Amino acid sequence: MHESPPAEPLSHGLKQRHLTMLGLGGVIGAGLFVGSGAGIAVAGPGIVVSYLIAGAIAMLVMRMLGEMSAAMPASGSFSVHAERALGRWAGFSVGWLYWFLLVVVLAVEATGAAKIANGWAPGVPQWAWVLIFMVVFTGANLAAVKNFGEFEFWFAALKIFAIVAFLVLGLLAVFGVLPDTSAVGLTNLTGQGGFLPAGWSGVVSGVLAVIFAFGGLEVVTIAAAESDDPVRAVGRAVRSAVWRILFFYVGSMLVIVTLLPWTSMKPGQSPYVAVLDSIGIPGAGQIMNIVVFVALLSALNANLYGSSRMIFSLAERGEAPKGLLKVSGGGVPRRAVLASVAFGFVSVLLNLKWPDSVFLYMLNAVGAVLLFVWALIALSQLRLRRRIEREAPETLTLRMWAFPFLTWVALAAMAAVLVLMLFDATARPQVLWSAGATAVVLLVAGVREWRTRRV
Repeated sequence: MHESPPAEPLSHGLKQRHLTMLGLGGVIGAGLFVGSGAGIAVAGPGIVVSYLIAGAIAMLVMRMLGEMSAAMPASGSFSVHAERALGRWAGFSVGWLYWFLLVVVLAVEATGAAKIANGWAPGVPQWAWVLIFMVVFTGANLAAVKNFGEFEFWFAALKIFAIVAFLVLGLLAVFGVLPDTSAVGLTNLTGQGGFLPAGWSGVVSGVLAVIFAFGGLEVVTIAAAESDDPVRAVGRAVRSAVWRILFFYVGSMLVIVTLLPWTSMKPGQSPYVAVLDSIGIPGAGQIMNIVVFVALLSALNANLYGSSRMIFSLAERGEAPKGLLKVSGGGVPRRAVLASVAFGFVSVLLNLKWPDSVFLYMLNAVGAVLLFVWALIALSQLRLRRRIEREAPETLTLRMWAFPFLTWVALAAMAAVLVLMLFDATARPQVLWSAGATAVVLLVAGVREWRTRRV
């Protein structure tokens, strides 16, 4: 029989506008504003194709996740789906891997935001800024889920406004409408080695450089369980997010490589700043610093929320300590929030003290985990779709396109990215360390399953 999910003890304080903005803002982060420079440096104008490919994979994963979450909303989202589809070992593994990924990445975001704030106020040491951010967002997440939603709504609104303004200014500059600009035509797209200066291998390298920037979309399906109408909310959020994100990402890349020669891009420097400087926007560097700062704090807030809900869901299913199940009067899993923050603090301390050794190993250990999580989402959807069609077809309000063909295409694409990462000297350590971390979690899951069966 088809199980109807148990009622969530969590609050239902998130509104549709919160979820829509969370879906849009969740992936617009420092990876786009700064990290895209590395992608342009290896792929040239072909980075547009790289973003189309990476974005298409992310869109397919989100559609699968949306289908399952609309049919059976749960705060553990894909961890719950994996358990129902593949067994306890899968739910345990994907839940703990994702939690580990979020609390480690949280340290990168807190440290990055602290570096920017330290540049503005050098009198306050970097560690003090980290402490301030962690305390503020812990407080917001402990108080009520609508506080998290409001923070994320305004953060996302600012990021989206920044990208839309960038696209408008960029297009005006491309057509020579702005003062002191003349139409650039296709010179930068076809000069300096043509549209694909490094050939298709450059496009592939570009995909490896940018695919992880799409991580974060999954939090929408976790948050949907805490909205008034989870089924409708997740459907709307997924539908609006994927298309707009592809538009923002691909559109801004197209503007950048049309306006500036790709050879002028340097990894680690924001191509957005380079474009704003070139069209004479005063204080472009500082403007983008503010946007990146907001993007980092937004990601920190979302990761803290996502990690707390994931570990709470694991505890609900007996896969994490039961003590984490305590929920406040306002429906906030406070102990789960504090557990995630505690590990986040440890990660931050390791990042500040040993950024190039201990923390680097931790970062490598989660480097490719997102792809493993996505692959388990696809495998879960393959199994669950057939079961839902048999047992409760009326719950399929959001359907995966061209099922099962596109699910298999997405799985093949993820496998290809992992294989290509193994052959890429810079990405190989991430795959190996992440595979090691995954193997450890799978081993623990296997031992737990074996012990349960023996009892």
